[in-house]
Amino acid sequence: MTFSLRREEQVDIDQLHQLIEHSPGKAAQALLAAAAQNVVEAQLLLGQILLDGRGIEQDPALARTWFGIAARQGSSMGHNMLGRCLEHGWGGQADLAAAAAHYRAAAAAGLDWGQYNLANLLATGRGVGQDHAAALHLYQQAAHAGHAKSMNLLGRYLEQGLACAADRHAAMHWYRLSAEAGDFRGQFSHAAILAEQGHMEQSLVWLQKALEQGNGNFLRAAVASLEQAEQPQIQAMAGAYRQRLEQVSRQATESLHSRV
Repeated sequence: MTFSLRREEQVDIDQLHQLIEHSPGKAAQALLAAAAQNVVEAQLLLGQILLDGRGIEQDPALARTWFGIAARQGSSMGHNMLGRCLEHGWGGQADLAAAAAHYRAAAAAGLDWGQYNLANLLATGRGVGQDHAAALHLYQQAAHAGHAKSMNLLGRYLEQGLACAADRHAAMHWYRLSAEAGDFRGQFSHAAILAEQGHMEQSLVWLQKALEQGNGNFLRAAVASLEQAEQPQIQAMAGAYRQRLEQVSRQATESLHSRV
């Protein structure tokens, strides 16, 4: 599979995605060539594989540079990913205020990830003044656009009555949609509601799905929550979550050592 370097010929981004899956080293070479020709989609993909170290040496600083180039060309995802780098200190110093500015640009362009990430900063008051009403509005926008993580957080706002009238029925609706859309936190929230309603078999199914997909931070919090559950069947899941957490932590340590 080859990619022309001539500016007048379009790069097939779908082919590049496939190449990343099957031959990441070749994909990295193709992405470097396409990114240098100002193909925004290639710049974004290149930034991502540089963050991940997939098919190319991991280089978060260079990833941040390419996301910045894409953002300056007007890419909403470029703004979002540059915001991520600035929020988490990937490839340079963290700057939450600057991250919020880039998320805001992405959100204003209608990008659901930008809406979600800006809402998270507003909800916690990091880099911006805390504003639950603004966060709720952004979660609503992203949730209605089909963003699974925002669906779960919209459910939480509705359940807790944050910046809105509490509406448990609506919260349950959004938790279910989030779970069905594949968000592990939404699956956990949905499972909790099902357990409260006495639907143990269904609850355990969703807890298993969340267990298989969840990251370390989620698993750590989930263990504590499951241990405090009133239902013995739910409490029993804490052991499985703890084992999975140990496995995820071990894999993260091994991955870190392999890059040293």
